[in-house]
Amino acid sequence: MTESSRLELIETKLAHLESSLQQLGQTVMRQQREIEVLAERNRVLKAQLEMVDGGGASAAGLEKPPHY
Repeated sequence: MTESSRLELIETKLAHLESSLQQLGQTVMRQQREIEVLAERNRVLKAQLEMVDGGGASAAGLEKPPHY
């Protein structure tokens, strides 16, 4: 393998790695935005549940019905 072809191979691999790294960074940023949205939805749903529940679950609400 000549020095020129070796250098070309290395440059090609580097270009592919840079592209992959950019795609990975975009994926991580997208997933972080999704996590933030889901965390906010979770917080809102918890607040709604606490309002409906009266601030907390009662022990009677957690018991199984007698037919189980």
